[in-house]
Amino acid sequence: MSAAPAVAGPERAPDWLVSNQVAMCPCGCIGKRKKGSFVEKTLDGGANLLRQTVFSEDAAARRGLLQRIDPRVKLLTLIALVVVAALLHSIPGLLALYAATLALAAASALPIGFFLKRVWLFVPIFTGIIVLPATFSFVTSGDIVLTLWHWNGQPVGLTEQGLTSAGLVVSRVATSISLVVLLTLTTPWVRLLAALRSLGVPRVFILIIGMAYRYLFLLLASVTDMYESRKARTVGATAHDKEARRFVAASAGALVGKANVLSEDVYQAMTARGYRGTPRTLERGRLRPLDGAFAAAALVVGAALLWAEGRLEI
Repeated sequence: MSAAPAVAGPERAPDWLVSNQVAMCPCGCIGKRKKGSFVEKTLDGGANLLRQTVFSEDAAARRGLLQRIDPRVKLLTLIALVVVAALLHSIPGLLALYAATLALAAASALPIGFFLKRVWLFVPIFTGIIVLPATFSFVTSGDIVLTLWHWNGQPVGLTEQGLTSAGLVVSRVATSISLVVLLTLTTPWVRLLAALRSLGVPRVFILIIGMAYRYLFLLLASVTDMYESRKARTVGATAHDKEARRFVAASAGALVGKANVLSEDVYQAMTARGYRGTPRTLERGRLRPLDGAFAAAALVVGAALLWAEGRLEI
């Protein structure tokens, strides 16, 4: 009997062998990658939404700068800064205000990476896509800084005026969204609604927002239960066929009917317990010196940016 050949050293298994993908090789020549189940995608989406909400509640409970500011003062101050962002007409001024929002996020113990992704992966990117056509010379005439092609002997490309206008819009939207995200991440939802009510927002508006927020999680739990039930009763792989689409349509109809019944039950229960549309909190709002100092500092920064921009234009 011959001895087994000695192994020179540990060898690493190929990536395609230890991968969790369905295909047996990266090129897919042995098998095609299988589409993800819509059940799994729905459950993952619901879990991600709950995870983000829990993180927001945790961020609002931290001992940061903005978490210690009274919600009424914080709301009015950040709205004033949004107005300042709307009045600024220069990219350097908006970038300075955006840098101030990053400083506030860091002082409020918010992860900067998460804060940047929450802002830049949504509205500003879509805003940039919308304003992209305005950068071309056939939309915004001006000095061409980058020639892309020629049409009838005339250069066509990106103009300096178009790029400046697009950068102004994107930076303004990014700054405004950053201020709103700061407010929502550092303020518990109930205290934010109470601050809106104390500042004169109509009771019906507060009631609709509060109920919509609560119903979001109730409906999400109902959807999760429906899909988990289907998954538990399904043998084998889920087929993406006409029957699956029929199930989705039937689930949507059943969810609407369940939401209608649930809304009536919740309304009657809240009315029986004395709810009149005014949010209540366990903590009484008290203005402290820190609130006045924060509001004054924010107003000074906004006024300084507007004054500096006016001086530079002169």
